[in-house]
Amino acid sequence: MSKKLHDADSQVEQLADAIKHKAPGTARGIETLFRSAYRVQMDLTGLADNKANMMISINGIIISIIIAAVAPKLDSNPWLLIPTTIFLCGNLVSIIYAILAARPRVSSTHIKLDDLEHSDGNILFFGDFGNLSQDEFTQGMMSLLEDQAVVYETMIHNLYGLGSVLRKKFALLKWAYTAFMITLILGVASFIGVFVWILQMAPAG
Repeated sequence: MSKKLHDADSQVEQLADAIKHKAPGTARGIETLFRSAYRVQMDLTGLADNKANMMISINGIIISIIIAAVAPKLDSNPWLLIPTTIFLCGNLVSIIYAILAARPRVSSTHIKLDDLEHSDGNILFFGDFGNLSQDEFTQGMMSLLEDQAVVYETMIHNLYGLGSVLRKKFALLKWAYTAFMITLILGVASFIGVFVWILQMAPAG
C-alpha cells in the first residue's frame, strides 16, 4: 500500500513538473490572446473616457445655469440658497472626480536604455520610451525582438499597466456618478422641502 502511495506521489510530482515547464501555446493562439486582451482594454478605456466626458459636460452645464440664472436671484429669494448650495457643491465634487478620471496618466520617471534591458521599464509604453533618442529606442526594440519570452513578458506588463489605469479610472468614475446621484436626490429634496415650508408659512387667503 505504501509503495502504491509512493508511486502515486511520484506521478503527481512528475505531472506538476511537466505542467510547470510546459511550453507556451502556439504563436497564433498567443497573438490572438494578446490581440483580444488589448482590444478589450482599449474599448474599456474609450468607454471610461466617454463616461467621464459626459459627466464633465452635464455638471458643467448645471453649474453654469445655476451661476447665470439662479445666483442673481438669491437676494430677492433667499430660500434658494440651500438648494443652490447643495447643487453647486455636489456638482463641483462630481466634476472634479470626472476630470481626474479623464486626466491623462503619464509616468514622470525617466527611463534609460539600461533600465529597459533589465525589465525595469516598458518600451511599448510611450511614457517610458518618450525620453529616449531614436537610436536608443530602435536598439531597445531590436533587443526586445531577439527574445520571444521577453516580448511576451513586456506585453503582459503593458496589459497589466493598462488594467491598473482602467481600475483607477472606473473607481474615480464611480465616485463621480455617486456624487452626482446624491446631489440630485438632496437638491430636489431640498427644493421640495423649501416649497412646502413656504406654502405652510404663507398666510391663508
